[in-house]
Amino acid sequence: MVRPLSGSVIWIQPEAPPKPAVGAPCNGCGVCCLAEPCPLGMLVSLKREGACRALVWSDADRQYRCGMLVHPSRYVGLRTLPPQGLLNRLIRRYARRMIAAGIGCDAAIDTDPPVDAAPPEKR
Repeated sequence: MVRPLSGSVIWIQPEAPPKPAVGAPCNGCGVCCLAEPCPLGMLVSLKREGACRALVWSDADRQYRCGMLVHPSRYVGLRTLPPQGLLNRLIRRYARRMIAAGIGCDAAIDTDPPVDAAPPEKR
């Protein structure tokens, strides 16, 4: 369960969907992975804090995706593997289990609405 320090700031795509409630289906908001990497993300990011380097933004879907599910060979140093090859399929299956894909949101993070960079116009 992700619980970053109070007052932490994460930078997120403005088009990203709002964070769902804990237990609700994942909608690709990216908040959990931007706050800190999961155990699998720690392995591929080689860090325990900050955004996971395997998190990817999809312009087409307007959602964040785990790179270990989208194109795992990029993050395990095997860039030349065919995308639908056996090893990539095995890595995806392992990653899906490690990140509990399909289980629901487990990020107990309170998010504030975005603050506009420019002050509202005076009327």
